Amino acid sequence: MTNDQCPMTNDEFRRYGYAVIDWIAKYLENVERYPVMSQVQPGDIRAQLPDRPPDDPEPFDQLLADVERVILPGITHWQSPNFFAYFPASSSGPSVLGDLLSSGLGIQGMLWLTSPACTELETHVLDWVAEMLGLPGKFKSDSAGGGVIQDSASSASLCALLAARERATGYETRRGGLAKHLVAYASEHAHSSIEKGMNIAGLGTDNLRKIPSDERFALRPDALQAAIEADLATGRTPCFVSAAVGTTSCGSIDPLVEIGEICRRFGLWMHVDAAMAGTAAICPEFRDIHRGLEAADSYCFNPHKWMFTNFDCDCFFVADRKALIQTLSILPEYLRNQATEAGSVIDYRDWQIPLGRRFRSLKLWFVIRSFGVRGIQERIRRHVAIAQQFAAWVVADPDFELAAPEALSLVCFRHRGGDAINQQIMDRLNQSGQLYLTHTRLCDKLTLRLAIGQTNTELRHVERAWQLIREASGSVA
Repeated sequence: MTNDQCPMTNDEFRRYGYAVIDWIAKYLENVERYPVMSQVQPGDIRAQLPDRPPDDPEPFDQLLADVERVILPGITHWQSPNFFAYFPASSSGPSVLGDLLSSGLGIQGMLWLTSPACTELETHVLDWVAEMLGLPGKFKSDSAGGGVIQDSASSASLCALLAARERATGYETRRGGLAKHLVAYASEHAHSSIEKGMNIAGLGTDNLRKIPSDERFALRPDALQAAIEADLATGRTPCFVSAAVGTTSCGSIDPLVEIGEICRRFGLWMHVDAAMAGTAAICPEFRDIHRGLEAADSYCFNPHKWMFTNFDCDCFFVADRKALIQTLSILPEYLRNQATEAGSVIDYRDWQIPLGRRFRSLKLWFVIRSFGVRGIQERIRRHVAIAQQFAAWVVADPDFELAAPEALSLVCFRHRGGDAINQQIMDRLNQSGQLYLTHTRLCDKLTLRLAIGQTNTELRHVERAWQLIREASGSVA
């Protein structure tokens, strides 16, 4: 092969493409057999890689062989039904194929003009999602608001924070004005991305007020109002409140109704982060988690956590898209075009931090159409029921206790023997590779978390997990 030839012909692409699909299918069939948490040590993977890149082409068969030999041992298997750590990064066959098709098309969807289907499918699918979750009508595209797919809830929260900053300063900050007087508020259990966003937005973490929580680990409205009034009394400008529907630590839900009333009274932007728990609202019986959402300026949740859509895919909705666009829009000459100038289309580059964007709506479209709304609901209900069963086993065991109220598919629990025993239980289980748990601290006590939501997790996997937890506790207690 000469240097000016493509390293892979269409025929070879087809042949090796089939091989890769077969490899993925085999992997997913056998993922339950792998140690859930990677067992390698730091540096093990790099030690198997050559110091220099190859000067000449290598056969694709060798690449696949090295995936098996080098890469697979260094994978923590998020798609294992025995993965109970953090929150799930669930996936499914339709989602993977949608992502593959997006990669094959290779489009850059920054403007409507650069691929109209990328923009219009996203707008339409986000309207579907708003309907599926029963969101207020102001979040649909036929209103002043609308939805967009971000990479993660962290980016969505940052976009909301930036819009809140600009609205509070009359859009002066983006033109060089200072924002040191602006203050934001979130629960002490809010996701760390809010604090990170404060730094990125130039507001600084010293201007983030972490509001105390109640006995259910939800933000206290009285403490929020007191903090706002104290800042106003010192000449500061409150601008943003992040309310959580399902905190990362324990799945607690902040009181949206009361927070919304406070935000209206003081003119603050209200953002609702429902990264994991939001998916549950697809089931009508769980929509109470969104009670009070009518007052929100923005809302986000992650289909890549519990809606069987592989990472990355966050659905971000705003009630007033003009505020978001005015905050983020920059139009250099090389992006000018007739459709944009006419104002007749959506250019999603104005709804996010980066200019470029992938065709993410394809995989979400594939998932919704392949599962159907009822199919997604069935799996959500199954996971919630399994979590309730696990919580019942914890309550019935004299050696264990629940550390927080039930939170849909997340159970926070601990051994009554104290931090050291809980740490040993978690370490022993994770090192065994049979399951993977992570922890948090609640009431200053180390607390184990069991997050259910991986696409193929069934009751038998959680029954086995409880058996292993009890066995581990018996050997360390």
